Amino acid sequence: MIEQIQNYLGDEASYYLEHTSKTIPKSVLTSPSPETVSEVFSHTDRNNQVLRNLQSMLSHGRLGGTGYVSILPVDQGIEHAAGASFAKNPAYFDPENIVKLAIEGGCNAVASTFGGLALTSRKYAHKIPFIVKINHNELLTYPNQFDQVMFGSVQEAWEMGAAGVGATVYFGSDQSTRQLQEVSEAFQQAHELGMFTVLWCYLRNPDFKVGGIDYHTSADLTGQANHIGVTIEADIIKQKLPDVNGGYKALNMEGSSYGKTDNRIYTELTTEHPIDLARYQVANCYMGKIGLISSGGASGANDFADAVKTAVINKRAGGMGLISGRKAFQRPMEEGVKLLNTIQDVYLCEDVTLA
Repeated sequence: MIEQIQNYLGDEASYYLEHTSKTIPKSVLTSPSPETVSEVFSHTDRNNQVLRNLQSMLSHGRLGGTGYVSILPVDQGIEHAAGASFAKNPAYFDPENIVKLAIEGGCNAVASTFGGLALTSRKYAHKIPFIVKINHNELLTYPNQFDQVMFGSVQEAWEMGAAGVGATVYFGSDQSTRQLQEVSEAFQQAHELGMFTVLWCYLRNPDFKVGGIDYHTSADLTGQANHIGVTIEADIIKQKLPDVNGGYKALNMEGSSYGKTDNRIYTELTTEHPIDLARYQVANCYMGKIGLISSGGASGANDFADAVKTAVINKRAGGMGLISGRKAFQRPMEEGVKLLNTIQDVYLCEDVTLA
């Protein structure tokens, strides 16, 4: 298995597989474990039904019993428009194929829209844990606007048999305060009903692009978004891998005053290595007590190699797994299953260790 991973990483194999993090030591992290529910969540305010649903997800699929997760998320029909998302593979206009891919691909759970999961709930909700995405951005308003609004109620998600709910907050946007309030209230309701919660912690503000550099994936800014996310009791944080740092510094140039930072973030708590940048994200998730899952990103020419690299960075940083959609569903199902299994193999491989 390690040979396959090395082949996908190519000339970068040693860079990713042999790196030792000297920023935030692995000894202070709570690493993903088969006993995560017992060791972490049993001490929280989450009720027994939440614990049961979390354990059900962690026990499902090829990664069941490892503490790691592989989740198939397909909400792009709303977030990115159905035609733009499914034209490459029109079979996925039918939401049953989304659930089938998650099952055939050995995923821990499937995350999708109210309509798609409701249409299939009596047939599949008992076969794979459902995560209902309760809010979305839509791209029909002209000109396009970027805001996450509720598409249904937590009660509806519970009634269809969902194990968890997911939501997005666009941190940094004009609407982020309202979104925080709505999602916080929804997460409270979900916990009361026994469902776990997943937060897409995405940054969204055109001013986060400074001097030709896009700081939407900056380690310092995404780390703070994660920290806000766990504060509203997300049980899992979904975040994009950081590929840059210094967002606070860039946004405070030319005399502006934005947020607060400390230079030790850049000199002691991170380096330029992708694993160290991702570890800073994990640290902001209560030192790993709340699991960090990394986004798989858009589909491209090198999906398998890109997915393996993302999984290696996430796992070695202390993350909990990958949530990969477009790379899997924008191809024939057999290939999508192979890609999901390839990602899962990284987490099953004992030679890929915590850095």
